[in-house]
Amino acid sequence: MNMKAHAAGVKRNGILIVMLMGAFVTILNQTLMNVALPSIMKDFNITASQGQWLSTGFMLVNGVMIPTTAFLIERFTTRQLYLFAMITFAIGTIVGGLAINYPMLIAGRMIQAIGAGVVMPLLTVVVLNLFPLERRGRAMGLIGLAMNFAPAIGPTLSGWIVQQFDWRDLFLLIVPFAILDVIVAAFLLSDVGKRTFPKLDFWGVIFSTIGFGSLLLGFSNAGDHDWLTMNVLGFILLGMVTLTFFVFYEGKKETPLLNFKVFKNTTFTLTTIISFFVVMGLFGGMLLLPIYLQNVRGFSPLDSGLVLLPGALMTAVLSPVTGVLFDKFGAKYLSLLGLIIMAVTTFMFTNMNESTTLMYIMIVQTIRASGMAMVMMPLQTAALNSLPLSLASHGSAMFNTMRQVAGSIGTAALITVMSKSSASFAKTLTASDVVGKTKEQIANHVLVHGIEIAFMVAAISSVVACILTLFLRKNSNGMEPIVKKRSKISKGKDVS
Repeated sequence: MNMKAHAAGVKRNGILIVMLMGAFVTILNQTLMNVALPSIMKDFNITASQGQWLSTGFMLVNGVMIPTTAFLIERFTTRQLYLFAMITFAIGTIVGGLAINYPMLIAGRMIQAIGAGVVMPLLTVVVLNLFPLERRGRAMGLIGLAMNFAPAIGPTLSGWIVQQFDWRDLFLLIVPFAILDVIVAAFLLSDVGKRTFPKLDFWGVIFSTIGFGSLLLGFSNAGDHDWLTMNVLGFILLGMVTLTFFVFYEGKKETPLLNFKVFKNTTFTLTTIISFFVVMGLFGGMLLLPIYLQNVRGFSPLDSGLVLLPGALMTAVLSPVTGVLFDKFGAKYLSLLGLIIMAVTTFMFTNMNESTTLMYIMIVQTIRASGMAMVMMPLQTAALNSLPLSLASHGSAMFNTMRQVAGSIGTAALITVMSKSSASFAKTLTASDVVGKTKEQIANHVLVHGIEIAFMVAAISSVVACILTLFLRKNSNGMEPIVKKRSKISKGKDVS
């Protein structure tokens, strides 16, 4: 029995390592493009709004793919789906690296997104199937390590490569690792979980694509367009109307594309809402500091990446630790402590000025990052632990979709707050406020005010999440609900 248990453990760890490699590569890819954008714009002679489609196009395809992963996970084997995802991602990376024009580069990014959109939801479902309840926190902590270590090194690595070599090398750097992961997966990856062979909900895919795609596109456009335009409000309204119809339509389906019954579970619903507010503040905040460092202080993308590197590394290093703590204490107090740290440190960024020391920014951001590590994966693990395995794929797809939408809303909201606050503050300046200052100094002063107000909104978002966390049960790791549900299932009462 011990030999069998050991062999099962080795096999399980092998599957986890293979899939963590893929997750790391796909997430690293997403963090490399922003720094390279100026070089790409120069090479292809495109505007900033056109260049933004490198990120927007990827995000849209990624956001559209995630809701369909529940169907894909239940229809195909783990091995088939993972190999498809990584091979597709590798092909997109090669297309991007060999791009001779901008449309070809965009096509490469969108092909990448098809594969990348499958990897994280699939990895989450595999962990839920592989690990018992009392060890899922540790496994999800390792996912957090992969999720956070890639963004930690991405901007700095990208800045160095772009300065020393060519932006195409960013793609060519990723290709060998993606191909290596495909080869290793072909030999080591085994199938996990049971397939239910659902029928493809064609209209569900259409409504989901239009709904989530329009919503994400509308909020992503908010940074460059007026909210009261078709590009922003028009797409947002189209998305909301379509998604409302999508929810009612899916509620009547026997095998829905996305099963909204997951929201009947109180723990899943509450942790998803808390995560929504956390991500709104987090994603937007990730943009505000680089804007301050590069636009106000004049640092290069590489230098600003180095300033933020300790905080990103802190999040990565603490993720496995918080996974262990989650298994012992659950999500409530761990997340509460993390959110208090996030709220306080985010408020500390509301008093910056044009001469704030880099050491202050680095220390506060590093402490803030430690709070993030206590919140992100514990909340997701608690959400998914609260569901029976029959709903694991739908829960994973739903949670990841909500996080994608929250990131878009948070980014759009905070950038809009920054822009509007700056413009409003500029109108209140008097002659005595600007005497002896250059136009550049005045512009920086105005921008810093906008950034401070945006950080205030991000901090308030963390406070709201903090208050909601108080309503989580003390043992909010999801173990008790599942034990009860399984006991009902064993008596012939399926609660899924």
